[in-house]
Amino acid sequence: MKGPVITRDKVETILDKKFIRVFDLQHSEGKHYFDATRRSLDNLVAIKTEEEFKKMLPDAVSCTVIVELPNEEPKLLLSYEYRYPAGKFLLGVPAGLLDPEDQNAENPLFATAIREIKEETGITFDPGRDSIEVINPLVFSTPGMTDESNGLVKVVLRPDDLGELSQEGAEGQECFDGFALVSKSKAREILKNGVDEHGHFYSAYTWAALMIFVTDMWG
Repeated sequence: MKGPVITRDKVETILDKKFIRVFDLQHSEGKHYFDATRRSLDNLVAIKTEEEFKKMLPDAVSCTVIVELPNEEPKLLLSYEYRYPAGKFLLGVPAGLLDPEDQNAENPLFATAIREIKEETGITFDPGRDSIEVINPLVFSTPGMTDESNGLVKVVLRPDDLGELSQEGAEGQECFDGFALVSKSKAREILKNGVDEHGHFYSAYTWAALMIFVTDMWG
């Protein structure tokens, strides 16, 4: 199974901004495909070798966070974050981009997940109490339009209480409007309805977290 080979010399930069770039991928003579990406030209997925592709890190990490409080049923921890392209607060998971220092960590996905959970929930991961595991090292968002990808990580938090829970650590353009602690029955309802309790749609990563939770893939 072999498709067109895209080499660096066949890539033209169309737009180059701090957080987004657009490249023209000339995949064969006179034929073009456009790629919206966060990556630099040298790090484009399309021009990676087979070995580089298999070893690449994702752009970001999305976390399925389950909270186990004493004497209570487990809950999935979600939050409402304002998503600018949608113009709404959407139900989502703790998530964020891999920082350069994360990429040099012993486990880049864990480093990103632990940092983002602290920033977006206020809860500090305790390795002696909590657990963390990779669900999937890299999934593409929509490779028909962008090479953006996320690693999926499962984190089980076991605090004594939720006194630390806070969204005051939000950075930059992040804008939050509260948490949703979702039981399994509520998660099934959200999955069945296809919308949250406000009637709003949600991302595929939220859907994945709900599915992981209700199917006990985290236990």
